[in-house]
Amino acid sequence: MFTNKQTKNHELRAAIAASREAFGGVAVFSAVVNVLALTGTLFMLQVYDRVIPGRSMATLTALFILIVLLYALMGVLDNARGRVLARIGARFQDRLDARVFRVVLERSRVPAIRQKPAAALDSLAVIQAFLASPVPGALCDLPWVPFFLAIMFGFNFWLGLLGVAGLVIVAVLGIANQWLTARRNAEAARLKQEAESATERARKQVETLRGLGMTGPFQERWRSLRTKALEASLATSDVSGRLLSASKAIRQLLQSSALALGAVLVLAGNFHAGAMIACSILLGRALAPVEQVIGQWALVQRAGRSWQTLSLLLEEVGDQAERMPLPRPQARLDVEAISVVPPGERKPVLTNVNFSLAAGRALAVIGPSAAGKSSLARAVTGLWPAGAGVIRLGGADIREYDEDTLGRYLGYLPQSVVLFPGTVAENIARFTPDADPAAIVLAAEKAGAHEMILGLPMGYDTPLTEGDGIMSGGQRQRLGLARALFGDPLLLVLDEPNASLDDEGLMALNGAISSAKEDGRAVIIMSHRPSALAACDDVLVLERGQQRAFGPRDEVLQRFARAPVQNAVATGGH
Repeated sequence: MFTNKQTKNHELRAAIAASREAFGGVAVFSAVVNVLALTGTLFMLQVYDRVIPGRSMATLTALFILIVLLYALMGVLDNARGRVLARIGARFQDRLDARVFRVVLERSRVPAIRQKPAAALDSLAVIQAFLASPVPGALCDLPWVPFFLAIMFGFNFWLGLLGVAGLVIVAVLGIANQWLTARRNAEAARLKQEAESATERARKQVETLRGLGMTGPFQERWRSLRTKALEASLATSDVSGRLLSASKAIRQLLQSSALALGAVLVLAGNFHAGAMIACSILLGRALAPVEQVIGQWALVQRAGRSWQTLSLLLEEVGDQAERMPLPRPQARLDVEAISVVPPGERKPVLTNVNFSLAAGRALAVIGPSAAGKSSLARAVTGLWPAGAGVIRLGGADIREYDEDTLGRYLGYLPQSVVLFPGTVAENIARFTPDADPAAIVLAAEKAGAHEMILGLPMGYDTPLTEGDGIMSGGQRQRLGLARALFGDPLLLVLDEPNASLDDEGLMALNGAISSAKEDGRAVIIMSHRPSALAACDDVLVLERGQQRAFGPRDEVLQRFARAPVQNAVATGGH
């Protein structure tokens, strides 16, 4: 399901709108805080107009106690505003977390994107950081700038004009900051992402790099990317820093200029000394939010880019419509004239493939290298959508099933078995909460992995980490098979399940296939080893993405000459 531009904007705006009451509270707090910001000005006027001329210590004491209370209230409200903004950012992230996570997984279907950092999650984190930062509070203070300038005009026209001139200067510096750093920031972010991607590739392929003596050359390429990213970041920082420093210096100069101009007016007999100092305070208060926004402009720019990036990603990968739950299907698979195009590609790797597989039967898919066996496995499991044709499980199009529901009906064993950080038991149970220990042990027994697991340091509670070398390829294969068998799946899709198995493992695999057939499950085996044919009832022969033959095992073997079939089996491939 894909959404249009209006819809994708609606998703982000809806996430913001969910906190509109909180934003209203922030606006109220900001209004009260800005009104209370006049405390210093009023205190100064009262001191010069009443306390000093009347030499009244009692009045000074009362005024001082009052401003202590007012400043304390202002501090409490300012802190409350910051806490509310932090929770707005947290609510925004919480509302979109699951949606963005699914976007990341969906886009990871494309291998080229899979190797890059998850831009969607990074963008969400940047927007959350922006919402929780002081910048939204400063933006709420900006509408009060004219209020402070109006008061300055009320004191004296020339002082008000000085305030407007100062505001214009600071605003021009802010625009210049945006214009001069936007491109540099984008370039620095791009180079940093490339360097992070190179780091991840090196970390995941460290054995290949070290084994082939490629560490040095790869490190040089990585250092070049890091250096370019660092140079771009420094250039941006230098420009932004100069403008920020200029802004601070100009603000202080403007406040001193307000004092100087006020002093001139006092000497001319047209102004009060208290008003002179009050205007300097008002000018500082008027320029403070502008300066704060300029100081945090890098975050504002990142948040803007992240909003745009996240909008595009949400548009590219629409939210899945809720599907009506279907009853548990029968273990029957029908593949009707499907063509398959890998995500991110244009050329199909499978065309016009047709076959049916009934419950209690096993199908061997054989063919030479690049025949499309693994592509068929990904299509049957819903990992790669069929570009044409239909794949049905129990008579229903597999696209009618919710992704997780379909996954529970399937037992998928990919060529490369990946075990996730967690215990052995959690990996077998597919990280199902409160999984039945008896079901975990049963799946391991059917895969012939129970005794092997008991031999591990902590048995089923043995912790595994990503890239853990505690297990051999054959052991990982058995754990992957146990995971595929967990949860009473209807259809087993085993892609090269015997690639890393020894004789004992092969016997356990054949036993698991026979047991699955007896339990009424359907089984598909992609294999290049002749031993896989022994446990199968039907054979599908693929060659260059085309279906060469399908039918009962003995009929297919008799139809083809023995040499070509053996060649197709022996050469293997994807």
